[in-house]
Amino acid sequence: MSKVILQGYIVVHDDDLSAVLAELPQHIKLTLQEEGCLVFRVNQDPDNINRFNIYEEFTNRVEFEAHQERVANSRWGQIAINIERHYQISGDS
Repeated sequence: MSKVILQGYIVVHDDDLSAVLAELPQHIKLTLQEEGCLVFRVNQDPDNINRFNIYEEFTNRVEFEAHQERVANSRWGQIAINIERHYQISGDS
């Protein structure tokens, strides 16, 4: 199995921005501790505070899907419910 890569960006509405910024460090910390997480970067765009550039690498599809499930049931998942997601996922299918 090959690794799975997710790259793209999210757009956070003004009403959710402070909550996202407050929870993001914990979300990153928990994700980096997950089995199979190789890289997890979320960077706020310097020219647009509502845009966050995303890059993730997981060892395989199983670990990537486990991450997606954990996130959906996490505090981050609740805070990020209204985020606009613009991703491309490549790798193990």
